[in-house]
Amino acid sequence: MVDKATGLPMLDQEERARPLQAPRVFGDLPGYSSPIDGTWVDGRRARKYDLEKNNCVDGNDFAPSKPRKLKNKRFVEKHGLQHLSER
Repeated sequence: MVDKATGLPMLDQEERARPLQAPRVFGDLPGYSSPIDGTWVDGRRARKYDLEKNNCVDGNDFAPSKPRKLKNKRFVEKHGLQHLSER
């Protein structure tokens, strides 16, 4: 990296020897034909809109490795679920 005005290096020899740290960047999804309605989906943003448009959700968002344990007794009673102490 150099100073824009002078063109001189901004880092000394020791700092240049260390690896540069940068944020992790993920590439976009390749385009595909939607399994829901057959329209073309090109990228993550289009995938999100395709799921919303067809009233769907990503299955990976709701596939926990182990079942959730509900601890709030009032919430459990309100929604007719099973409390942790009842299992």
